Amino acid sequence: ISEENELSRLAEDDLERASELKSGERVKVMLNAGLSPEHEEKLGNFVDGIGLYRTEIPFMLQSGFPSEEEQVAQYQGMLQMFNEKSVTLRTLDIGADKQLPYMPISEENPCLGWRGIRITLDQPEIFLVQVRAMLRANAATGNLSILLPMVTSLDEVDEARRLIDRASREVEEMIGYAIPRPRLGVMLEVPSMVFMLPQLANRVDFISVGTNDLTQYILAVDRNNTRVASMYDSLHPGVLRALAMIARDAERFGIDLRLCGEMAGDPMCVTILIGMGYRHLSMNGRSVARVKYLLRRIDINEAQELSQRSLEAQMTAEVRHQVAAFMERRGLGGLIRGGR
Repeated sequence: ISEENELSRLAEDDLERASELKSGERVKVMLNAGLSPEHEEKLGNFVDGIGLYRTEIPFMLQSGFPSEEEQVAQYQGMLQMFNEKSVTLRTLDIGADKQLPYMPISEENPCLGWRGIRITLDQPEIFLVQVRAMLRANAATGNLSILLPMVTSLDEVDEARRLIDRASREVEEMIGYAIPRPRLGVMLEVPSMVFMLPQLANRVDFISVGTNDLTQYILAVDRNNTRVASMYDSLHPGVLRALAMIARDAERFGIDLRLCGEMAGDPMCVTILIGMGYRHLSMNGRSVARVKYLLRRIDINEAQELSQRSLEAQMTAEVRHQVAAFMERRGLGGLIRGGR
């Protein structure tokens, strides 16, 4: 415990310093937000912006759908709080596993069911109201990015773009002047989209790899099912090879690449991700200090070497052993002993 406390103190000391590698490469450390506004505001000076704002949280706390005006106020507060930094608002991401009290959904297999963009494209008025609110909130700040969850096909991207264009026209007609166009991205969390990056390149401005669901779908493991949860591991060689493929294709086709989910804030995973080419990590607030501390103590060459060895591994245990040995040799073992 004393080692963990000492590491926590050292990491907090590093919090105010730039998030860059020992070898000088810059890494954007972003915040996943929506759960604790007070804590998120305190961290605002130490991160590069909001990489994922969970817009469904305010929906879950009400007894009915929030009005457009209520949503404008909600999003405006976040955009203004991080005025000079990027703020990524994810459109409503609900389903049978993440329900609204006033919109019950019953399904036998919610992980593969009606959720995310599937719901909001089937109920376009929900999507239009939310996007109009986002665009209105962004009119004065211009720092908005919109992120589409659970995208499975290019058809969904094209339909969402049409609806966003419609919402933009409606807002401009309402307020009487042109508004800034937000950047548009998709969550890459369904395996089908791993193979569609060439076609996504001219449709979106960025992709954000959602490692929690992508791992779940690649491994066919429901991480909330206690019978099989032990099989869920983002360091499975198959998951790592998919992530490496995404990074290579994103660079090849000039797509702004981001990553969120538990891997982004897990010291066991961060060095491998950096070695693959990920330079934009979005994480929960409790992980920010430790990740910044780790980044400043690794260089790009050793990250690439660890990443390559991990991609050659055949077993998850082999990957974990390699990472643990790497961390211990650099005096960073406490980050993984106390962080899991």
